[in-house]
Amino acid sequence: MTGTLINMGAIVAGTAIGSVAGSRLPSRMRRIVLYGIGLVVLLIGFQMAVRTQNVLAVLGAILIGGIIGELLRIEDRLEQLGQFFQKKFSNGSEQSISEGFVTASLVFCVGPMAVLGSISDGLSGDYSLLSIKAVMDGFASVAFGASLGWGVGLSAISILVYQGAITLLAGFLPSALNEAMVTEMTATGGLIIIGIGLKLLDIKDLPLANLVPAIVVAPTILALIPLFRGLF
Repeated sequence: MTGTLINMGAIVAGTAIGSVAGSRLPSRMRRIVLYGIGLVVLLIGFQMAVRTQNVLAVLGAILIGGIIGELLRIEDRLEQLGQFFQKKFSNGSEQSISEGFVTASLVFCVGPMAVLGSISDGLSGDYSLLSIKAVMDGFASVAFGASLGWGVGLSAISILVYQGAITLLAGFLPSALNEAMVTEMTATGGLIIIGIGLKLLDIKDLPLANLVPAIVVAPTILALIPLFRGLF
């Protein structure tokens, strides 16, 4: 869990810095910062998505994962949690704590580094990959904090639940992921990140949290393909 705790600390620290800086900027400047982040997020998403070597696996993962997410109402539950924080701690602030929490949670949790780093931490105690992720998330949280406010820091809770659970379960997954699986997980996560970029740019607000199960579905599909081939 060491890597996850470092990651959480970096996000909270970055958010604190960004919130202080952002509070001194006029709304127009905060908006242009948010649009700039959106463009970079789009770039990151495209870079991840084009790595796919099996588009059908990614398509299946998105469709099946989306159905699972809708049934579990992940987006609604995240929004409800964000609204709880909003009512509890907003103190009349114009910035949406809920938006900062949900957006940052998706950005920081979606991606192969969160999964692979947590598995490595759980299996061998090697948290170097999560330390690198912590540095990246720390800088990103400064930018998010400046534009979305301190609700971004609450995403550390999502990190604790998501990465912490993977770390604890890592003992059961010593050889569960191969290179092909990681590639399609990366591509699937990239598509979700592209959706985040579209949301930040005010182009389209998608229920992206409901697509998060697709990241787990992608390697599952690849694992099942040899079994189906054996039936024909």
